[in-house]
Amino acid sequence: MQRLDRYLSEAGVESRRKIKEVVRAGRVSVNGTVVRSPESKVDETKDEICLDGQHISAAPKRIVLMMHKPAGCVTAARDPEFPTVMEYLPDPYKKLMPVGRLDKETEGLLLFTNDGDLAHRLLAPKSRIEKTYYAEHLGIAGEADIAAFQEGCVLKDGTCCLPAGLEIIAEGKCLVRVMEGKYHQVRRMLASRGLPVSYLRRIAEGGVQLGDLPCGKTRELTECEIESLESVQFDENFLD
Repeated sequence: MQRLDRYLSEAGVESRRKIKEVVRAGRVSVNGTVVRSPESKVDETKDEICLDGQHISAAPKRIVLMMHKPAGCVTAARDPEFPTVMEYLPDPYKKLMPVGRLDKETEGLLLFTNDGDLAHRLLAPKSRIEKTYYAEHLGIAGEADIAAFQEGCVLKDGTCCLPAGLEIIAEGKCLVRVMEGKYHQVRRMLASRGLPVSYLRRIAEGGVQLGDLPCGKTRELTECEIESLESVQFDENFLD
């Protein structure tokens, strides 16, 4: 069973927002009965779902997969020099594409999906999805570094970063929370404060946690986790 608006979205009928309008307008029926609630549950294996009298066929199952990316592999479909993340995908998931990237030496949470709309939403510059990293570094972080992150670090090349979170766990260990994805951003932000990174792992993205997933392994996200990603808000004042 799944929500009616999700079924129609996966079938490629309209965007999620427009689908709600279509359903509330009484244009959708389930087994011959008009349904006006986008949240209604349908059984995609049994129910006949129609839009304006035309049967809507189910699209291929949407998959959102989490990988605990190992260090030493690159986020690419193929690479002449290094192993790629695609080599760690089990056979049933080989056609999925990564959502964003992690650099070669960074471990942690990397998403894959066959849902282009969701991938676009998560990668859009105006999307404000928080990503959390665990870092080990040289040097000792302090209150001045926390304040600099809160204000928005300026990197050595003059790049200005959005305000971010820095939480000191112990000497040489911290959590960094960012809402953008510039090239090697977390490493460069810490380096700008004299805290060069020796180990980096992404442990969360939005409401999705890496948890205890072993390095190099994968699992499908739950519907609740997917909904937490879909609830990402856009900053309408952000200029691409």
